[in-house]
Amino acid sequence: MVSRNTIKNDILRIFDNLKSKTSNLLEKLTSRIAITTDMWTSDNNKKGFVDITAHFIDDSWRLQSHILRFVYVPAPHDKDTLCSALINCLLEWNLERRLSTITVDNCSTNNAMMKTLLDEKLCKRDLLLMGRLFHVRCAAHILNLIVQEGLKVIGDSVSNVRNSVLYWIGSSSRIERFEEAARLLHISCNKKLEYDCPTRWNSTYLMLKMDLDYKDVFMKLSLTDTSYRCYPTEGQWSAAEEVCCKLKLFYHITEQFSGSQYPTSSQYFSKVCEIKLELEVWVKSYNLLISSMASAMLLKYKKYWDDVHIFMGVAAIFDPRYKMKLVEFYLPHIYGETIALDKIQEVRTHCFDLFQEYKSRVPATHGASSSNEVVGFIEVDRLSSFDRFVASSRVNVVTRSELDLYLEESLLPQTPSFDSLSWWKTNGLKFPTLQNMARDILAIPVSTVASESAFSTSGRLISPHRSRLHPTTLEALMCARTWLWNEVNEYSRRSSTGYN
Repeated sequence: MVSRNTIKNDILRIFDNLKSKTSNLLEKLTSRIAITTDMWTSDNNKKGFVDITAHFIDDSWRLQSHILRFVYVPAPHDKDTLCSALINCLLEWNLERRLSTITVDNCSTNNAMMKTLLDEKLCKRDLLLMGRLFHVRCAAHILNLIVQEGLKVIGDSVSNVRNSVLYWIGSSSRIERFEEAARLLHISCNKKLEYDCPTRWNSTYLMLKMDLDYKDVFMKLSLTDTSYRCYPTEGQWSAAEEVCCKLKLFYHITEQFSGSQYPTSSQYFSKVCEIKLELEVWVKSYNLLISSMASAMLLKYKKYWDDVHIFMGVAAIFDPRYKMKLVEFYLPHIYGETIALDKIQEVRTHCFDLFQEYKSRVPATHGASSSNEVVGFIEVDRLSSFDRFVASSRVNVVTRSELDLYLEESLLPQTPSFDSLSWWKTNGLKFPTLQNMARDILAIPVSTVASESAFSTSGRLISPHRSRLHPTTLEALMCARTWLWNEVNEYSRRSSTGYN
């Protein structure tokens, strides 16, 4: 086995090579870059590390993500410290004037950090709409806060289900008895019982889902084990089933928001609107447990809705299956007919303002030929008169912009396998300005972290072995890991498309 110093040097060489390639790629990139950043904490010495990742669509219209920094951040982890780490990274990679958005978790420190970035560190003229769309709140984190609010209400109703799991995983002999009872009932016991984590609502959902599959096993054991006194009543099993059914919606939507291999910004609007409409249905439920849970979740939902609905609406327009019609369909259900008119116009105005901003940055083309200079005086004079005649005949003609024409076209069929990136790639000649807009907006991730860690309200954890590494080595290791996964994903993509 080679020494650890050899491995360390190999990792650093991979890091330097990857950094050079990434730097060249970003330098040649013609689109804007979206940033996600998240705070991680080591589990033994509580040292903080910040991960900064760049997301963009390359010239071949492939969605890419690259870790730019995985850096140690000294305490205190306040807005100034985090802002300094982020701005130093942007300056190092020369990205401060090429940003589209920054996606962060929704906490007071991140809110203060984003305000400092906009007010003091970055030039608003370099940002989209003077920074109006710059701050994106992590959708998965918002959903976590909403669900946690509902779980506070229903915690007592699933307590016996939770206690049953705790009882039967309490010793190896009980685990064996549980598995034996499952075999006697011909129930597959592939999944082991797991106790849920209070700060991870998805673990509560998965626990309830698994326990419902083993309901008959719990009942059989309650008849034979006199020490098992926490068997749930029929009402508690019914409550667990109701709650599990409701949480399934949030579980799948959070998984979709946390994807990194496909655009998530265009999915944001419809999914969040569906959640709002479902919560309003649950509030009217005859089941008081579900009604109370939904009421608590709605209050938390309304707290964040106004902060995200404009960005969500603008991004949804760039899905040619929905365009503005999706906004016009959902907002009356959310606000009511009267208020919805102003909200729809607000989204439309932001979209047209953004279009004008992109259009103004494209240099104007001059079609006049210098060959006219050699034409006689009389011919030039007549052609000038002709130009004035044509201009006067167009006075009453309303010029339609690319965005107008795009929105007026028929919607595409709602096929699940639709690839929005491929569509915009092939429609660049028809909508060149919109294509540039779509390339930037569709690259924006609406979640900061992968699905599993998005549910947790506790600190992100790094293993003790990693936390003892030198920060530079740790950063190199993380980048090398990302490089390896990118290679694996590229190999899988080529294999699935028939390439050698």
